[in-house]
Parts: sequence; structure tokens; C-alpha cells
Amino acid sequence: MAGRTVRNRSSRTGISRTARIAAAAACASLVLTACGSTKDSAAPAGGEGGGEGKVGVILPLLTSPFWQSYNDYVPKMAKSEDVDALKTVNSNSDPSQQITDINNQLNQGVKGLVVAPLDSAAISAGLDQAERKGVPVVAVDVAPEKGKVAMVVRANNVAYGEKACDYLGKQVKTGKVVQVMGDLASVNGRERSEAFRTCVKKKFPKLKVLEIPAKWESDTAASKLDTLLNSNPDIKGIYLQAGGVYLAPTLQTLKSKGMLKKAGEKGHITVISNDGIPQEFDAIRKGQIDATVSQPADAYAKYGMYYIKAAMNGKKFKPGPTDHDSTIVKLPSGTLEDQLPAPLVTKQNVDDSKLWGNTVK
Repeated sequence: MAGRTVRNRSSRTGISRTARIAAAAACASLVLTACGSTKDSAAPAGGEGGGEGKVGVILPLLTSPFWQSYNDYVPKMAKSEDVDALKTVNSNSDPSQQITDINNQLNQGVKGLVVAPLDSAAISAGLDQAERKGVPVVAVDVAPEKGKVAMVVRANNVAYGEKACDYLGKQVKTGKVVQVMGDLASVNGRERSEAFRTCVKKKFPKLKVLEIPAKWESDTAASKLDTLLNSNPDIKGIYLQAGGVYLAPTLQTLKSKGMLKKAGEKGHITVISNDGIPQEFDAIRKGQIDATVSQPADAYAKYGMYYIKAAMNGKKFKPGPTDHDSTIVKLPSGTLEDQLPAPLVTKQNVDDSKLWGNTVK
């Protein structure tokens, strides 16, 4: 998912830059500011409330059960938040296609965009196009390195890596563990990897971490894990940074080598994953894996819709706790990020009806 330079084909239309600046300044004086809360947080700017206008929703891919679930939630949450969302667009794991998709949506006259970036850096080309057209953007799942967004809706990815480290460290205690990493061109992949690595070094020095850069690709994960297990048959634990793409190939690889032992059986390899999809829950129930961190697909869709409507109405937010058990933080770039809760799921709570993975078929 490495970034590629994409030619900007957007054009400026409408009032002059000077007039826009003057209008923005006039609107700014009308905007009230909220401290994290999503209830009655601010008045609409410009006197035209309601979040009117079409909203484009761009997906990174649809080959993962996680993103399939998010895609299913989008129209439901758009309706509940009174957002006029267009049919979702799938960028098919191609960062350059994602920029084209953004440009196409802008040319259709959307008034807002909800985008799940494939590449933290490359997405800036699309964000710049949107900013030039005065179209607000909410980023879901990945925080862009550059470019303007009204809000990032995302769980704390550092916590993902730390939770995986804590769980494996307590279960394995000593020996070799593997982290099957995401794309390091993505801030998510980098944060999960570094957090896991740092936590193990600090808290569980008797563990030796082996790493597989798999770029969110199931085939890459399977082939590299197979090779690693050939040279390291004594691996005791595995951390999958994305169950949606890594769970099935991991289980198949372990099974093909006679290494897929149920929890409690001799030779069982402790596995913790990320995503919280139904397939992971089933694997936990069967004893094939031990835990996952539930990434909130439902809340990603809900608050993606909430924040884009707020942005189209000129609403602003400040860092602090929200009314939905999350915290808005300011990133080093100055962008605000609503860090949604992502609970650890084990055999003890896998049947909890509040987990989104138990609400989808």
C-alpha cells in the first residue's frame, strides 16, 4: 500500500478566495465550541443547519470481514444520523485509486466525505483536493499524516499493541512470539507494531519477538508465517494485527503443519488478534485462538456520520471526554481524533451481546 503521486485534477469554482476567506471569518464568529461532548455541541455556522448535501463514503477494501461489516453499517448509521450518504465506493486496496475516488466524488458535488485512508501519507493529495473545494472530510480508522480533516474516528492503536503484549506476556511468559504486522506505510501498522515491540521489551524481556511485515495481505501473511514456522517450530505465541485478513490464513497454515492445537492442549500456540469480527469470536469459542481486541466497526460508521454532519454545519470540538465513553485527543499535527473504546475479548466475555461482532451474521 505504498503511496504514489497522483495528479490533482480538481478545479476551483464559485466565489473568489478573498470572498471565501471573508465568509469563513464571518461564520467563525458564530461557531460555538464543545469540549468533547457530542450532545448539542455547537451551533451551525452560516445559519444553514441540518447537514444538508450528499456525503461520499470511501472504503479502503472489501476483502476483509471487518470492512464488509463497516460497509453494512454505513447506510444504517447514515439513516440514524440523518445523513444523505451516497452508495459506498471501494478503493480495492489501491492508494492511487483512492485519490481518484475522492476526486470523482468531489466532481459529483458531494458536500462532505468520510474516508478510510489506505496510506497515511498518500491520502494528503485527496484531502488537498477536498479542502480546495471547501468540502470537509472525516477520516475513519487511519489518521492522515498531512492534510486537513475535521475529525479522525479511530480506536487507540497503541493500546491494541499494548493489550496484545500484555495478554501474550501473561500467557506465554518465555520463548518466541510472532507479530504479523500490517502495512508500515499506515500509521495503524506502525503504532501497533511499535507498541507491541516496546511493551514486550519493557515488561516481558524473556520473550523474543519475531516479526512478519504482511502489508494487510493474507497471502503474504500465510507464506511468511509458513517460512518462519519451518525455521522456528518452537514458537509459542502469535499476534495478528488484523484478524479480518490474517485469521483464516494463519489457522490454515497452523493446521497444515499439525500445529493447530486447541487451548488447553499440549502444544497450543497462544493467538491474539485485532478486529472483533464474528469469525474471530467463533475461533475463540472453538479454542483455536485465545483473544482479540474488538475494533468498533459499528461505532466507526456511526461517528463517521455524526462528525461529517457536524463538520458540514460548522461545529467544532475540543479535546476531552465524550458522552460515548471515548476521548477526543489532539494529535501532533493538530488534528482532533476521537479515540473510541476497543475492548479485549476472551473466552470469558466472547458471548457478550454488546459486542458488535455478536450482532452481525
